[in-house]
Amino acid sequence: MTSLLSAKNISFARDGNSILEQCSASIGAGEFVGLIGPNGAGKSSLLRIMAGLQSPDSGAIDLALNGTGTLQALATIAARERAQTLAYLPQQEIPAWPLQVEHLVGLGRAPWHKPMSGKSARDKQAIEHALYITELQTLRHRIVTTLSGGELQRALLARVFAGEPNIILADEPIAALDPYHQLHVMELLAEHAQQGGAVFAALHDLSLAARFCSRLVLMHHGKILADGEPIQVLTNENLQQVYGISAYVDCREDGVVIIPRKRVV
Repeated sequence: MTSLLSAKNISFARDGNSILEQCSASIGAGEFVGLIGPNGAGKSSLLRIMAGLQSPDSGAIDLALNGTGTLQALATIAARERAQTLAYLPQQEIPAWPLQVEHLVGLGRAPWHKPMSGKSARDKQAIEHALYITELQTLRHRIVTTLSGGELQRALLARVFAGEPNIILADEPIAALDPYHQLHVMELLAEHAQQGGAVFAALHDLSLAARFCSRLVLMHHGKILADGEPIQVLTNENLQQVYGISAYVDCREDGVVIIPRKRVV
């Protein structure tokens, strides 16, 4: 496996409170990695630091730019170059302007052309493809501020795909979606990885994470407790320690199904 993005010994504190402590994680070409853990475990902070949106107190983030295969310090890479390789889908983003959906999706092409320049043929093709795979063609002229939460989430994901990044970092990409679109988004992310890209996504649905992700990273109190195949990570011991639940764990050919049974106090 070729590592495309690596976090080494990341520590981060806010207002004197430790958020992350000596966290190390990496994603490689062809991987769809699920970042799991309860609320407040540090998942969002780790993703933001790996995206270069937040500086850690200590540790290092290394990124391999498209086509290079060589890791280099993220902080030394120009923002535009970084954005051509790495895309970040935040949790609960609220658009600042009443743009049409297709214009919001088109913002994903910003790293590929100069400001105020017109869209190239490749830009238009990438935007159309993003609208198509996220099934947003019929909503292309809708104003984004009139969309439902799930529709907006799909539009923001389409913006990510329009930028044609090699690496996608996504913070709870299926949280606002109905079951059909949850499966659809997970399929799109898995396909991106299968085509040689890499995906690192924070997820709360453990069964979907186990079904679609090749590897899971389990966080607890700002630390990484486990990192491995779903069947190795989603043990009753880990679920009880991290989530405080007793669960029925069913290992099947198409993944691991988690059915919570009761809280463990």
